[in-house]
Amino acid sequence: MDIEDLKTRILAGERRALARAITLVESGRADHRAQALSLLEALKGHGREALRVGLSGTPGVGKSTFIEAFGMMLTAQGLKVAVLAVDPSSARSGGSILGDKTRMERLSRDKNAFIRPSPSQSQLGGVARRTREAIDLCEAAGFDVVLIETVGVGQSETMVAEMSDLFLLLLAPAGGDELQGVKRGIMEMADILLVNKADGALKSTAVRTCADYAGALRLLRKRPQDPEGFPKAMTVSALEDSGLLTAWEEMQFLADWRRETGQFAGRRAEQARFWFEAEVRERLLARLKREPVKGAMEALARDVEAGGLTPSAAAEELLRDYLQMG
Repeated sequence: MDIEDLKTRILAGERRALARAITLVESGRADHRAQALSLLEALKGHGREALRVGLSGTPGVGKSTFIEAFGMMLTAQGLKVAVLAVDPSSARSGGSILGDKTRMERLSRDKNAFIRPSPSQSQLGGVARRTREAIDLCEAAGFDVVLIETVGVGQSETMVAEMSDLFLLLLAPAGGDELQGVKRGIMEMADILLVNKADGALKSTAVRTCADYAGALRLLRKRPQDPEGFPKAMTVSALEDSGLLTAWEEMQFLADWRRETGQFAGRRAEQARFWFEAEVRERLLARLKREPVKGAMEALARDVEAGGLTPSAAAEELLRDYLQMG
């Protein structure tokens, strides 16, 4: 693969080149990984900056419907929008349906939009392992807004906050109980809570639910990365396209405030460090699956089962003799 040619085409905004590059960074083959790293290094410092927006919510809350309506509104303003939608992978077969594009039929036909579904491949945080690199590619291709839709909601879903500038949590009317499994963690991560389906018979319920969440947010400790009034709760209707423009204006205000105060750049620097450390951990774990470490680990595991070694002693021996970590 001609990396220089691919780089040129990505910087020119070619969608086919972008899709090919994302396929390359998602590949697990060693030769593809080497090419992907070369491409990412070549694109570094391109000077383009997209607004990275993470979006999470419980299944059935209307994430895909919201993203389509929100994306269409942004493209109507002349903005280029990329959607990285992560589908859950089967724990048994490893397969994914990857049906997000079919659920966003109008947006998928928009010339200013790019939708890329990816399998989560059992990754914690509801994001594919290479989603962060796909974001970099979309940014280099000239997209103004990158939306990252994650799998479900839970404690591990807070990973999306480590790759986005703004984090939105989409909620359903009368869904107060749905945060029981989320607890305080994801509430502290969210910048804006959006109560969806605020239309028809559910409109009054959505308004009450929004007020409940707004009250809960006031109980949280103020974060240094927030201006007065944030994080906040709002109502939207993806079906009627209501509240979307107001939500976008609030996102822009928050992003601009963080840029002016240095929070925006500081947060991105912290995220770069986080992903460096995550990549080191991932590669160390990968070594356990390759010989000779894999065989040594199996032999030591049998000794532990037989009672010849304690788990701690076996781990120490493996790390000392095979991973050379001291």
